[in-house]
Amino acid sequence: MDKRIQITFPDGSRKEYPAGVTGNDVVKEIGGRLAKEAVAVKFNDKVVELWRPLETDGAIRILTFADDEGKEVFWHSTAHLMAQAIKRKFPRAQLGIGPPIDSGFYYDIQLDRPITPEDFAELEAEMAKAVDADYPIQRRVLSREEALKFFKDTHEDLKIELINDLPDENLITSYSQGEFTDLCRGPHVPSTRYLGKNFKLLSVAGAYWRGDERHQMLQRIYGTNYPKKEMLEEHLRRIEEAKKRDHRKLGKELDLFSIQESIGNGLILWHPKGSRIRRVMEDFWVEEHYKHDYEIIYTPHTAKLNLWETSGHTGFYRENMFSPMELEEVEYQLKPMNCPFHLTIYKNHLRSYRDLPIRYAELGTVYRFERSGVLHGLMRVRGFTQDDAHIFCTPGQLTDEIVNVLDLVFYILRTFGFEEYEVYLSTRPEKYVGTVENWDKATEALKNALEVRRIDYQVDPGEGVFYGPKIDIKIKDVLGRAWQCSTVQVDFNLPERFALEYIGEDGKPHQPIMVHRALMGSLERFFGILIEHYAGHFPLWLAPVQAVVLPITDRHHEYAGQLYRKLKEKNLRVEFDRRNEKVGFKIREAELQKIPYMLIIGDKEIENRQISVRHKGEGDKGAMSLEAFITLAQQEIESKK
Repeated sequence: MDKRIQITFPDGSRKEYPAGVTGNDVVKEIGGRLAKEAVAVKFNDKVVELWRPLETDGAIRILTFADDEGKEVFWHSTAHLMAQAIKRKFPRAQLGIGPPIDSGFYYDIQLDRPITPEDFAELEAEMAKAVDADYPIQRRVLSREEALKFFKDTHEDLKIELINDLPDENLITSYSQGEFTDLCRGPHVPSTRYLGKNFKLLSVAGAYWRGDERHQMLQRIYGTNYPKKEMLEEHLRRIEEAKKRDHRKLGKELDLFSIQESIGNGLILWHPKGSRIRRVMEDFWVEEHYKHDYEIIYTPHTAKLNLWETSGHTGFYRENMFSPMELEEVEYQLKPMNCPFHLTIYKNHLRSYRDLPIRYAELGTVYRFERSGVLHGLMRVRGFTQDDAHIFCTPGQLTDEIVNVLDLVFYILRTFGFEEYEVYLSTRPEKYVGTVENWDKATEALKNALEVRRIDYQVDPGEGVFYGPKIDIKIKDVLGRAWQCSTVQVDFNLPERFALEYIGEDGKPHQPIMVHRALMGSLERFFGILIEHYAGHFPLWLAPVQAVVLPITDRHHEYAGQLYRKLKEKNLRVEFDRRNEKVGFKIREAELQKIPYMLIIGDKEIENRQISVRHKGEGDKGAMSLEAFITLAQQEIESKK
């Protein structure tokens, strides 16, 4: 009798099939739109091709482009399609890696001539030919010797390097379509026809091989693909909008910040206008932390190297740290983290259970060695300020403390204008410290807190930090892009390393639990996200210049100056445009600088002791008294809308 297997569907229903049934067989039986849109299946938590035989009982989920894992399969397969076209047009090109990314894919190649956007049309034409040919995409398991011989014969030196670096126990597989074969783990769509023709090659950039600046520079070609033309058009529209919102471009136009070669890559100069916004952000942050019973502390930028040996950072984080410096025969280290300082402050006194929880918060600037190839404006830097905090609590307080942190996180993020989120619970990685028991307790506390607040989340297996599990919160900006900012991490390890104690109700010493958390993450990165989210049109409470006084002619300067000083006395961020220019020019300049309010002063305004108010988004708001405008502005600032 033929072996039978039982397959469980997402709705809980089950059905028997002969062993060796494929995802394709199951999809065809279901029929309908799902059969047309399926790209792969997830069977027993592993994504596999539609044609792969299923030999055991298991749970199945049909993946389409609507699923994140389905997108990855679709885009990864399109990366191979592009690589096939590249090899057809440039046979001497050597292939590096070609993974899916958040909104498409890329492929790194080595070629003795630059690929430019002018080449894209020809490459896309070759991709279309391969789609029309409907090549089956076939998987093959290779021995190490077979793989090395094949890629040696095809002169793919980069692939040979990848194979040689694979652990002995790793399965080596290749995928072929037509004349093209690539080293790859898969999975892929069944054939090139599944990929359609709504693809677009977008850009080319330099990238060090394997992300190491000691290696050769390759060309990285980016592209995307969608099942429907309108989806591609919407994506391209978003790309154009993102270019307009690029924080590096707007940062220069609005004179907010700069990165100067004479200072160093990845080190930010906050200009006066950017600094005003930062001060507002910091003041709001400090005020909310005092309300939530945190104590604000300050710690040095450097410390003796042995502090980082105690914390374990030299063992787990050394490649991300700047080189130590020697002073009076003692090595000092620029801090990559604030936590060891906070632990040291806690340890300065004997603590009782009645003292806990203790919450320390700091806007602490840290320094991390990021390779120059990954630096990107404010988003990836070498020196940045974390809105850091560490909570020391008893086991019985842990879940409540995490709940309170989540409440504060979402309040802060919503105040800054972010309403959509992706939340992840990251669990124990392969390399970790501490006991499995403590990891399980920490993970359970994070999970309980999420469920108390009924927050939807996804489990991100193995993505916790070396000392504990964490909750990561990604905010979505106005373009729907997700940005990692907030994190909440539970740590049993550092309190043990620093021998932290508190005296419990039983009169005996106990070890506190430590919660690491950041709300905005890095002020620099968060500021960059804000610039792009608002396209530089900051709400009034954040705007570096909230209003500008615009006298029409020189004879209006005296009255305009009086108004300017009164506005300053009310703590409004205001400028006085004294230039000998026409008022229309001044208005256009103010609008380009995205100043919310323009206060125009002429003969009529002086006669009536009023101001004419113009709003950059709403146009002329008419004449009003200075007092009425101040009330209007203060109410808008207070509302933080």
